[in-house]
Amino acid sequence: MKILVCISNVPDTTSKITFTDDGTTFNTAGIQYIINPYDEIALSKAIGLAEGGQGTITVINIGEANTEAAIRKALATGADEAVRVNAAPRDAWFVAHQIAAYAKDKGFDLILTGRESIDYNGSQVAAFVGELLGIPSVSTAKKIEIADHSATVEREIEGGKEVLSIPLPFIAGTAEGVAEPRIPNMRGIMSARTKPLEVIEPIEVPVLSKITRYETPEPRGTVTFVDAGEVEKLVDLLHNKARVI
Repeated sequence: MKILVCISNVPDTTSKITFTDDGTTFNTAGIQYIINPYDEIALSKAIGLAEGGQGTITVINIGEANTEAAIRKALATGADEAVRVNAAPRDAWFVAHQIAAYAKDKGFDLILTGRESIDYNGSQVAAFVGELLGIPSVSTAKKIEIADHSATVEREIEGGKEVLSIPLPFIAGTAEGVAEPRIPNMRGIMSARTKPLEVIEPIEVPVLSKITRYETPEPRGTVTFVDAGEVEKLVDLLHNKARVI
């Protein structure tokens, strides 16, 4: 089985986020970057499926040279080879086109992504790639089992879960429960230094969206307590202060 795992480089959630140039530019100074946690789940699932000579794993990242530390960590964790598309990942549409362009003639049986990236939370890439390659796509997969060239996938839906039977190849956005993230061991770290990492140039993709400004969330306000018997006061606050009714 040939598996492609898509990984992204995201700011650690402990980093302090700021913007420069009047809110038009994300300030990367002092930011610690990590592999997107949902992508680590996807990688761990791929490793489990490929163990014992059952398959090979390629990881792909759309990013500039500063993402190679994250790629090497993926190789240390258990991926066999890696590809970096040498471009800043401007949006999900751009990223999906790069992944699809690379994967279209490689014969992958399974493509895995995280359900979303923790910086933009878009949950778009898997669906875009599936459409571009003409293969089924599944979002928010909570369980994946593969046997006899088909897969059984459980996914979250509103109010419950959905169980799907899908022929290979397909692409899935993985969520918690699919696998436990793995930690590279010393042997993996040493072997990652010699595993192949191919750098390719991006294809041209039309620009369909542009970020014009970033804004931080409004600071949390104080809590107003209202006595259970003061219904009119509560309604007045919800209407005139909170403006939710």
